[in-house]
Amino acid sequence: MDLKPLLTLIAIVNPMAVVPFFIHYTQGFSDAQAKRTIRTASLSVFIVMAVCALIGLQILGFFGISLAGFQVGGGMLLLMSALNMLQAKPIEGKVNEHELTGNAGMHSVGVVPLAIPLLAGPATMSTVVIYAEQSQTLFQQGLLIVYAAVVSALTYFCMRMAHPISQTLGRTGINIMTRLMGLILAALAVEVMASGLSQLFPALRG
Repeated sequence: MDLKPLLTLIAIVNPMAVVPFFIHYTQGFSDAQAKRTIRTASLSVFIVMAVCALIGLQILGFFGISLAGFQVGGGMLLLMSALNMLQAKPIEGKVNEHELTGNAGMHSVGVVPLAIPLLAGPATMSTVVIYAEQSQTLFQQGLLIVYAAVVSALTYFCMRMAHPISQTLGRTGINIMTRLMGLILAALAVEVMASGLSQLFPALRG
């Protein structure tokens, strides 16, 4: 069983890093509202990854994008995310207060901004599509869906335990965890880019 896709998804989604933002965006929420937000965010993360795993390749085919080119682009996106994480900047798309208040009446905070783009952003989507292409059997594709469920469950747990985690680790502890995840993600990003480049330029294989 290849655990690399699971480790990659955990590193890039990085549920631990969203803890302070969850606390910020749910200030003033009742316990019931906070729990509903957690369920919504976790489910949204799973749906985004599952859709990318099931029909992501068909979407690429519709736009005429080669997988090798997508791997290079996705790898660059992963590397950018990793560099941000190494600087303790885990967010792929910053959300300001104006955007939050503008969407609050129409969308749950669990979907925007927590699930998208803070957790399941462009880098997460591209990663799932890349691993979906590498799935040779229905079992491997099903395993990718299971991995998405595991990441979603981990996201649920981290947000459910947001206040204890924040108090235990503090800002410094969360930043350290984020940097460690960023280092792992950077190495995985280089592998993804190398795979795509070797397909685009066969001479690079030696």
